[in-house]
Amino acid sequence: MSYKYKVDHAVIMAAGTSSRFAPLSYEKPKALVTVRGEVLIERQIRQLQEAGIPQIILVVGYKKEQFAYLKEKYGVILVENREYLTRNNNGSIYAARDYLKNSYICSADNYFTRNPFESHVEDSYYSALYANGETKEWCLKEDDQGYICDVAIGGSNAWYMMGHAFWSESFSREFIRILQQEYNRPDTADLLWEAIYRKHLDKLKLKIRRYYPDFIFEFDTLDELRSFDKTYIYDTRSTILKGIAQGLECHESDIKNISALKGTMEAIGFEFTLNSNRYEYTYGKKGIRRIA
Repeated sequence: MSYKYKVDHAVIMAAGTSSRFAPLSYEKPKALVTVRGEVLIERQIRQLQEAGIPQIILVVGYKKEQFAYLKEKYGVILVENREYLTRNNNGSIYAARDYLKNSYICSADNYFTRNPFESHVEDSYYSALYANGETKEWCLKEDDQGYICDVAIGGSNAWYMMGHAFWSESFSREFIRILQQEYNRPDTADLLWEAIYRKHLDKLKLKIRRYYPDFIFEFDTLDELRSFDKTYIYDTRSTILKGIAQGLECHESDIKNISALKGTMEAIGFEFTLNSNRYEYTYGKKGIRRIA
């Protein structure tokens, strides 16, 4: 196999609040949570460095000071996304735009069971897993040249977007050109970069990089993390949940089905189930209220 591109660097997006990962993400960024004995983002940084990626750019925003130690420990470059509360992840791409060449585009909260990175890449791609049956994920179709020609939200028996992407320098230039044109439109702020890509499939060419189902994991909620790292069932590492367990005279493992309560800009608390009852916890008030 011939490799056309030598990877210049990786951009890891770690600016968001990850509000669905309540309440752990209220206490620290999700990327800094320990999973199976390793800090999530540190594992990804090490995998990139082991693959010979010479430079790693980490885009931060929410609780940015908690990422500062990574600069000294791993030599990463920290770039601030000042718009992390008002824009989706296209703001992080924009913040890192001056670095983009032959670049990996990564999410800080992905867990790769094996190292997916390499120093040379054949073509621009988006990684994907296969859904047997119905899925609400972003499903992909490819043309006869192997490039993605359709991205549908939801589908069945299909490959869907999950994990990292690789952008060639020409892809990066074209995406940034489009992003700069559309950045200040009122409807752009809420868009994932993938949604902007989806609108311009004729100009932005990516292939599908297929992975086995046990290769890439993403944890949107504490309940999802618990299914992957069983230690979180009994020890959530959350001061808030430990306090709730003490106050309600239960075990941390009894607190389930946690979902964030959204405010105007950030999550203001979360709901949870305990013994078939539904409760609400508000961060500011630090109070528990039974709601059902």
